Amino acid sequence: MFKRREPRHWLTLVGRSFWPRGGWGRATSYVWHRLRRLPDPPHKVARGIGAGVFASFTPLFGFHFVLAGLAAWAVRGSILASLFATLFGNPLTFPLIAGISMTTGNWVLGRDARLPVGDILGAFGQASAELWRNAVAVFTPASAHWDGLSLFWNQVFWPYMLGGLIAGPVAGVIANYVSQPVVRLYQGRRRRKLAVKLQQIAAARTAAAATSPARAEEPNR
Repeated sequence: MFKRREPRHWLTLVGRSFWPRGGWGRATSYVWHRLRRLPDPPHKVARGIGAGVFASFTPLFGFHFVLAGLAAWAVRGSILASLFATLFGNPLTFPLIAGISMTTGNWVLGRDARLPVGDILGAFGQASAELWRNAVAVFTPASAHWDGLSLFWNQVFWPYMLGGLIAGPVAGVIANYVSQPVVRLYQGRRRRKLAVKLQQIAAARTAAAATSPARAEEPNR
């Protein structure tokens, strides 16, 4: 009943994860609108947003939802807001996020290594493929090789993770303090609009109740 008449191809689903229908600008606008309409207090929504932004700075792709939810729970923020806020990490912002995390991690480790964004993406792709081959090798005569994964860990994942754990909380705190007054302002404006609408409905009902006895008396005249 709720299925599509023409199921989408898996390539379309993958493509939509990198470029949603209407573009990332429209998707971000929709998510921000949903964040502002959450019923939680502004400080809880803002903390959730900060938790989601923090998770986006880590290289734990595929686990950002889990990390954001745990972080929101730890700071007593809105878990739903944190899940929405993970959209901060998208293909448009990935070059900036990866650059900041990698630069920070290499600086802490005392390295002067700089990898282009394309090389970082390629390294993650190669590591995933090698991990899959090693998993298959457990059930086949093929041999497992861990040299590539060891190199990936030392040169990409570890500095990315270390830098993300430093830059992520900073970005999360900034997102928290920036979003909190915006959410509070939006929720206050929404409450005022709702109050005005309720007053108008009450006034209309009062007017209708006042005119109904007069209409009932008209046939008796």
